[in-house]
Amino acid sequence: MSDFQDRSLEGEEVKTDFIKDMTYSEYLSLDQILTAQNPLTKEHDETLFIIIHQVSELWMKLVIHELNSAIEDIREDDFRMAFKKLARVTNIQNQLIASWSVLATMTPSDYLNFRDSLGNSSGFQSYQNRMIEYCLGYKTTHALKIYEKDPGIHKMLKTQLEHPSIYDEAIRAVARQGFHIDKEVLERKVTETYVPNASVKEAFKQIYLNTEEYFELYEMLEKLVDVEDLYSQWRFRHMKTVERIIGFKKGTGGSSGVNYLKRVIDDYFFKELWELRTEL
Repeated sequence: MSDFQDRSLEGEEVKTDFIKDMTYSEYLSLDQILTAQNPLTKEHDETLFIIIHQVSELWMKLVIHELNSAIEDIREDDFRMAFKKLARVTNIQNQLIASWSVLATMTPSDYLNFRDSLGNSSGFQSYQNRMIEYCLGYKTTHALKIYEKDPGIHKMLKTQLEHPSIYDEAIRAVARQGFHIDKEVLERKVTETYVPNASVKEAFKQIYLNTEEYFELYEMLEKLVDVEDLYSQWRFRHMKTVERIIGFKKGTGGSSGVNYLKRVIDDYFFKELWELRTEL
């Protein structure tokens, strides 16, 4: 094997002296990432459980980065850049959905061996998932108390809460193109969860009935549908994975577990975009 590796490098000017230069591992801070798995038991599958959730949080960090940038693009009517970033978000979401299949290889017996070591920590407490919800327009403050332990995280969530969602900016973009949107929608408090509005649905309906004339707006709305569709699929795979592993046990964080996850599957971020499909 070593002879083959040596021959494969023949003619290549591969750098091997890194005494004074930055390495791949240093650039990626792999010393921190690869030592951040600290199981509390000796159970084999606890490492799987930790890594799956850590990787998911890294993907969520990128989703937040891309969504916030796309929000700014839409505010500036730079739709092409927003579309690129939203396409990236949907590809990340596919990775997040696929990760549940890996976690599903853990059996109920495997999980029970270390579940008690989690205490009251739970995925429900993921502040990045909360930030994604804020980016998409689901603005609730009831869970903010969870994060008071860490002022930095609490401040970050408050900042995202006070920032217009991507749906707010999409609706404003539609209004800038001459469509009538009720004043109370355009001037609403963005810290509150969006409430569906008839003028918004009518404007969206006209865009869908005249796609060639309003193609960029039409494409923008379809990109939002893509994001919500995949978010719902992620929720479903989450629910089924939890059901497969712990059944209907109460969640470690105090939620009702699968029953709670089932309830939120049918929640909508962009309700008008789904309702108008029946009317078209």
